[in-house]
Amino acid sequence: MIRINIKPLSVNEAWKGKRFRTDKYKAYQKIVGYLLPKIEIPKAPYEVFYVFGFSSASSDWDNPIKPTQDILASHYGFNDKLIKKANITVEQVKKGEEYFEFKITSLKN
Repeated sequence: MIRINIKPLSVNEAWKGKRFRTDKYKAYQKIVGYLLPKIEIPKAPYEVFYVFGFSSASSDWDNPIKPTQDILASHYGFNDKLIKKANITVEQVKKGEEYFEFKITSLKN
């Protein structure tokens, strides 16, 4: 798993209405882009593994998936519609220790 030590951005924080990215999302996308390591993306279709570390117990497990996935797809140059399986885990962490981890594997043998 690859760990990125930044608080996951929720879908609510990422979009204005249905079509416009917030300034917060644009800044987050830029920061995460700098933090992401160089990796080789396997052949599609993909399975993804996400672990989100939240400091708030009221955080919804599904809110950070779309913004995180869109950033990864853009940064690594793959189409996220080719993700066919996902495993999502949420962990409670102390404030200031938020993070997300991810792994992208191929469903092909």
